[in-house]
Amino acid sequence: MNFDLNSVDYILETTRSVRKRLDLTRPVDRDVVMRCIEIALQAPTGSNRQGWKWLVLTDAEKKAKIGEYYKDSWYAYAGVAARSAPGEEPSAQMKRVISSARYLADHMGEVPMMIFPCVEGRANDSSPAANAGLYGSIIPAAWSLMLALRARGIGAAWTTLHLSYEKECNEILGIPDGITTAALLPVAYFTGDTFKKADRVPAGELTYWESWGETDG
Repeated sequence: MNFDLNSVDYILETTRSVRKRLDLTRPVDRDVVMRCIEIALQAPTGSNRQGWKWLVLTDAEKKAKIGEYYKDSWYAYAGVAARSAPGEEPSAQMKRVISSARYLADHMGEVPMMIFPCVEGRANDSSPAANAGLYGSIIPAAWSLMLALRARGIGAAWTTLHLSYEKECNEILGIPDGITTAALLPVAYFTGDTFKKADRVPAGELTYWESWGETDG
């Protein structure tokens, strides 16, 4: 099969964390989301266990409660980050990121849909391999979900700050013990026509060959 690589590359290179451009007023089509989850289930999973679960939230009251926990966590995190780097002036790009992150924190409870990618099991402090397998069994699928949503005009952002209040959020959502929530994806149709590639360090500066620190040169 011949793929349209331009279209594939475009989706991969322009899938951004959408915050300020989430349309807070337009409901997200349930059938479209279910189709995207079906696509996400084709992602790899450790030992083919397929222990993933997806909690989709549209209830306004529950969203508002989750949003308050997220907002409290974000402002606590932002305060610590600011104190840890005194005198450093953020770059223009970082200022935009901070501004959009603050906007999302202030409006998280208003997004039309939240999706919580979950996986059976819990992290084990004594087993890095088990932890890698645990998160490696849900993160690829969650990213596939975000790509599938992006291709259909729906934006999302990978967030985890609500996990500072994991117990409280799990109680709101009815998530049982033994389940790990990998992220909170605020989901909405995005405004505007397109997204640009982000500024990134060139791959050649980040890629080593055969041994750490050895670049191809």
